[in-house]
Amino acid sequence: MMSHNERMKITINHKQFERIIDYSQIKKRIRLIGIQLNLAYENQHPIFIGVLNGCFMVMADLMKQIHIASEISFIKLSSYEGTARRDRVSELIGLDHNLEGRDVIVVEDIVDTGHSLKHTLDAIYAQNPASVAVCTLLLKPNALQHTFDNIAYVGFEIDNEFVVGYGLDYQGLGRTLPDIYREIPPGP
Repeated sequence: MMSHNERMKITINHKQFERIIDYSQIKKRIRLIGIQLNLAYENQHPIFIGVLNGCFMVMADLMKQIHIASEISFIKLSSYEGTARRDRVSELIGLDHNLEGRDVIVVEDIVDTGHSLKHTLDAIYAQNPASVAVCTLLLKPNALQHTFDNIAYVGFEIDNEFVVGYGLDYQGLGRTLPDIYREIPPGP
């Protein structure tokens, strides 16, 4: 259940969220990242790999800015269900391209702890690509538990807060919001 009010706050399943990044800012950042990618990969033929479910909005807007020869694929991570630790990732679903010798650009909606990104990269590196760069709309530098030297394109760095919108969800809701909202902690 979702509801809006006038001050750009929303409620999803009894949690309050406030807007922190609006869609016009997101579009500007993605346009700039697209320009950078077009230049960096001008004479290559990269494959963009989107990590579902969250990346679908970023991927759609980003690919509208890409004017070089490229391919697109999507993967999904399935986490172990029923365990207390949700940071254990079981497998990558849908990696159906041969990545050997390819320039790969991984597209994420958000990198927080980095557990799922590390799992994704391990699976990609196992195929011996020529290069791997990570493009993420949101990065939580204070939440990272892994070190990455290839997060090359970042839309926005945010604090270690829970966010929804623009592909990100809370209990399945909020993914279709065009803006990004952060959770407002409950009052005392």
